[in-house]
Amino acid sequence: MEKQSLGSMIASLRKQRGMTQLDLAVKMGVTDKAVSKWERDLSCPDISLLPRLAELFGVSVDELMNAKGDRDRRDRQIKNGGEMLQTVLKAVGLAMGVAAAVLSFMGRLGGEQASGMLGIGLACLALCMLYSDK
Repeated sequence: MEKQSLGSMIASLRKQRGMTQLDLAVKMGVTDKAVSKWERDLSCPDISLLPRLAELFGVSVDELMNAKGDRDRRDRQIKNGGEMLQTVLKAVGLAMGVAAAVLSFMGRLGGEQASGMLGIGLACLALCMLYSDK
């Protein structure tokens, strides 16, 4: 049996007991909009409400907490964030190299300053390589 998200579990348990979102909201001391958000996994019940919620549904808090989280979505967000970071690091590295070359060619940048810019660029590229997925 595939695990449900916490929101779909709440909706399922509520419907099994013939309750409306408003019924559950009144018993929990929240608004029906809050229950709707829980069931659509837009928010979660406050942790202090879990024992009461479990009691109303006749399940343990552990059973509620064993609901499947949206781990896939979080994993995608982390991966996308890592890809974005790598792109930014590569762009900074490239920009520092180009800027150092152009400014040196124009005579607006001394050797020490150019070395510093190239060092920053190389550090960005090294970080990019260090944190790449390989």
